[in-house]
Amino acid sequence: MTASSFKPSPWWQPGVHADRRPFLMARNRIRAALAGYFSARDFVEVDTATLQVSPGNEAHLHAFATEGITTSGGRAPLYLHTSPEFACKKLLAAGEARIACFAHVYRNRERGPLHHPEFTMLEWYRAGESYEALMADCVALLALAAETAGQASLTYRGETCDPFAEPERLSVAEAFGRYAGVDLLATVAPSGETDRDGLAERASAAGIRVAADDGWADIFSRIIVEKVEPNLGFGRPTILDEYPVSEAALARPSGRDPRVAERFELYACGVELANAFGELTDAAEQRRRFEIEMAEKARIYGETYPIDEDFLQALALMPAASGSALGFDRLVMLATGAARIDQVLWAPVADYGP
Repeated sequence: MTASSFKPSPWWQPGVHADRRPFLMARNRIRAALAGYFSARDFVEVDTATLQVSPGNEAHLHAFATEGITTSGGRAPLYLHTSPEFACKKLLAAGEARIACFAHVYRNRERGPLHHPEFTMLEWYRAGESYEALMADCVALLALAAETAGQASLTYRGETCDPFAEPERLSVAEAFGRYAGVDLLATVAPSGETDRDGLAERASAAGIRVAADDGWADIFSRIIVEKVEPNLGFGRPTILDEYPVSEAALARPSGRDPRVAERFELYACGVELANAFGELTDAAEQRRRFEIEMAEKARIYGETYPIDEDFLQALALMPAASGSALGFDRLVMLATGAARIDQVLWAPVADYGP
């Protein structure tokens, strides 16, 4: 990659900036309103480091890598974080009970109308509270963002969502049955083990393409993207709840059904806005999941990221908690009617490739 590989960025030209400025000013107002929401509820706003020893350990998240050089010339790999999650959970272990963080985060291989290599993630955590409390937070934040922007609805690509309406709460299994005709949980054992061939057969019957080397998770993701997500968050918000435990990342299993986890995602206008967990605090189980994810990353992409041993040690002290990550820029987009994420970013990253 050379300097000539970067395409000119016109966002700083006065005429272009004048067109973008209303979105940017609305962004500032929404940022202040959301910060006020958390402050009024005794949340402490924290500021976490961007440089981390591990950027996260999910197979399909791609980090920006760099290198730390000591004063004596020693070198060590470092990464720009894909989320402030590890640092925030260490703060919970340290004794904080309610925290919120507006963090710049970095994800490689992502660029498009809803994706940017650097964006702002709003994360918040409630120690000792259920993840249903986060659902209430999400509903309140949607309404607050729209109200602050002076809008009666959230909009994207001609679609609308009433942020003041009671959200639909739908389990992933219910969504698979409704929109794809797939009995998802028939392919998940009480132990959490998954039946790849069983899901492949059901997906093929639903008209989903299945490749010979697709794993269960690949097929699951394809059904979500092709059949489920296009139906979520229209008219009113959707809370997509109870993901299979194998798709739980850092979420604890549900006490109601061991096949699923305390994880939900929030959708409006077909756009995923937030991802929330009842947080896993079992360090051994978390390590096992990280190792599975990194094995999958090695299989697909030929690379892995280190595991943050500090984070696993902190889990031993971390209280039961729930946490949510919300794409702040996407929320601003929907509240202002912007068509692309770069319209609501003050200084977008230069386009560095085709």
